[in-house]
Amino acid sequence: MAELSAEALDGVPWDRLEAIDPKVSPKEVRRVLSRLFRKGPESTEDDCRPLFDNLGAAVLGVSSTATAALPFVVALAADPRTGARATLVELLAFLSQVPETTPPELVDPGWPEAWRHAHRAVQLLLADPDPVVRRQAVPLADGPGRLLERWRTERDLSVRLPVLFELGRLAAAPGAGTTTVTETRAVLDASLEDPDPVLRVAAVVVYADLDTEVPVRELDPLVEALADPTARSRWETLWYERDHDYPRDREGVAHGTAALFDDTPAQQLGFLSRLSSALRPGEDADLWRAVLDRCLLLLVARRSVEPTVLRLAGGVLHHPDPSVRVRAAHLLGILGPRATAYADQLAGLLDDSAEVEFLEGAVAEHACWALTRMDDPRALPGLVDRLCAPFREEYSRGYSSGEPRRPEIVDVLAPLRAHADVLLPSIREELRRDLTDPDAHGALTSDFLATLKAWETDALPALPEITAYVTDRFRRHDATEALVAMGPAAASAAPALRERLSLEPPGNHPWLHWALWRVGGADPAEALRAVGETLPAEGEEPLIGMVGRLADFGAEAAPYTDRVRHALDTGEGWTRVQAAIALWSITGEAETALPVLEEEILAFAAGGEWYGTFHDALRAFIRFDTLTPAVETALRTLRDQDRRLSPRADYQAILQDEQIRALMDEALAIRS
Repeated sequence: MAELSAEALDGVPWDRLEAIDPKVSPKEVRRVLSRLFRKGPESTEDDCRPLFDNLGAAVLGVSSTATAALPFVVALAADPRTGARATLVELLAFLSQVPETTPPELVDPGWPEAWRHAHRAVQLLLADPDPVVRRQAVPLADGPGRLLERWRTERDLSVRLPVLFELGRLAAAPGAGTTTVTETRAVLDASLEDPDPVLRVAAVVVYADLDTEVPVRELDPLVEALADPTARSRWETLWYERDHDYPRDREGVAHGTAALFDDTPAQQLGFLSRLSSALRPGEDADLWRAVLDRCLLLLVARRSVEPTVLRLAGGVLHHPDPSVRVRAAHLLGILGPRATAYADQLAGLLDDSAEVEFLEGAVAEHACWALTRMDDPRALPGLVDRLCAPFREEYSRGYSSGEPRRPEIVDVLAPLRAHADVLLPSIREELRRDLTDPDAHGALTSDFLATLKAWETDALPALPEITAYVTDRFRRHDATEALVAMGPAAASAAPALRERLSLEPPGNHPWLHWALWRVGGADPAEALRAVGETLPAEGEEPLIGMVGRLADFGAEAAPYTDRVRHALDTGEGWTRVQAAIALWSITGEAETALPVLEEEILAFAAGGEWYGTFHDALRAFIRFDTLTPAVETALRTLRDQDRRLSPRADYQAILQDEQIRALMDEALAIRS
């Protein structure tokens, strides 16, 4: 056959064909096919890979080269003497799907006829003696009838599951026929009663797309099947899903099964709770990982899950497997003040140096963060050094692939203002190290400066180090922000700011004049003029300018009132909100500013996603000690909702949610 195929390959006019990639000659496809025929049983997956790149692609379509190559690919895939048969069947499945997602004009006109000609040989692959070939051929089935036929005759569960998944996909598709749905349901009903736990779980997963009540109804059998110790090692040899290169293990199946309840968080939490109750103490680390990972997703989205997540995470703080402990400690860190009952247990983990591949941070690091969130002084000794240690080892976050991860240094330190006297010596040492050591990790400096900004005047002992960074080309803005937060107490830094001013381009001068004024190192009139002139007058180009900074000058900025009104009338989003705040501050005219700020609050409460402008508008109401009835109602509605007030999907969602809710409480206190 090799000799005959080689002759046939030579008979194809490859030089007249087109490839999907103009940089690749169609003759390269001929060389790949020739090599496959020549190697026969020795051919491998790697030998086939160039065909995936050169025959078809969802964006580029199907080329005439693919049409010419198809008969050879089918012949090789059908030949039991080909070593790489399974990969070639995978290629056929891939090529069969390309026309479904590609504009017709990008599909070679000869492709449909070539595919019809190959139809019989392709369908025979579903009954091939090799179960791997049969499994790869499942997506090639020409309809539910063929799949049902395969289901009735197939005995290998690693093939039966993909057949079941494909049947479910077709039955759930729009326009699926009544017969298809009825016959698929019959298969699923029988599978729910099957003695094999893997098949029972698969049936529930497939059924969920046809009837969302099935996972709820089958909750106990589902938990029992997942926790069945006799099936633990079988999942990763059986659970093959469409478009996945590798089978899922039990952890992956449990994680995916929990997703069936994504639309009903309470039911998902119930599933996780019941699954955890079925696990053996100190064992089943894979399922505990799935439970805790799903708890994290729930926790960053919903407040109501906190008590259950607290119980689940606290219960496995001392699990023998570090991959469980690190997740548990991270969850308790997220919960922070609500997890103080576990403070002693967390303190006992401060020396737990166990780490988990592809996740950030040792168990001890997450336990320490959890204690800082509780304001527990046991976290303070060596805290700054602990936070910096990974960076001294040329640590890069490129090695982390998911949650949990180390919290940002500023997120750990900024809330610890009450302990500034304890932490400042170490922070100052790190700042000096970055200035003098060329090997120091400068990425930490911005976090430290942001921390000092949050601590305001409590960070004054670090004024020399902050001032030194005013001349740093990368950190000068962060340093200046920290000085501004200190106000006139940072007046000794004014000479450094003036020096920076002399080196900066004119476009940066207004901001530096404002900063100088805030620390008491500039004439107020000069600073006001520098900031005010950044705003366009009516008829000028509508640039953003520094309208928000004018609010700091209050009534002194009255000469620029018209420019602020112009910004209010022509600006949008953030600019408009800042202009409203500035106008209120300058003129005291609440009647003009209030509707703008109220509109921002109401828009956010109605589902808006502009967290920054909402935050600024809310602070403005607090600043001016005013709250309208409409805003009060909106804030109470927001405060009572279960969903987190954050666009984040990690631990920072909780931090932002806590911050916004604290602001809402402060604003609502105005009316109490």
